[in-house]
Amino acid sequence: TGKCYHTLRGHTAEIVCLSFNLQSTLVATGSMDSTAKLWDVEKGEEVATLRGHSAEIIALAFNTTGDKIITGSFDHTVAIWDVVTGREQNVLDKMPTNNNVVAKYELQKNDPYLSLQLWNAMTGTHIATLTGHRNEVLDVCFDFTGQRIVTASADGSARVYNAETKECIAKLEGHGGEISRVS
Repeated sequence: TGKCYHTLRGHTAEIVCLSFNLQSTLVATGSMDSTAKLWDVEKGEEVATLRGHSAEIIALAFNTTGDKIITGSFDHTVAIWDVVTGREQNVLDKMPTNNNVVAKYELQKNDPYLSLQLWNAMTGTHIATLTGHRNEVLDVCFDFTGQRIVTASADGSARVYNAETKECIAKLEGHGGEISRVS
């Protein structure tokens, strides 16, 4: 119908990312104001404000069970939050998702382009480095089962990796320019 059910207000700067939980009962928003907010979709009300980052939140996602939200910030950290309490549970320094695995793209000293780094979100242990793009990686996401990871790159391609073996199982090409988002 195109009817607007709710207008969510509360951030003091632009919203740059958002994500629904799998049940579509909550939506999370990340903002240039360095906070993330959780919203009740049905009521249109703020449930929690997640504070802890010192810079803009540029990426966020719920885990597959919906009890955690992971935020990535320009402060070069990834934070894992408890959805029920709104409390920060873990911060991964210089490290967005599967239940316990976080993917982050960061510049490697020996690689002029960006690589994808996989981390265990609960322990902070580095799992793997995924490479192959000819230009920087601009986005990454897991499928809902946590079995595949897809990357978007400024080289105009997307790659699909097997999350268990860390092998590239598909290279998707055909865009004339960069791919900035994947889902």
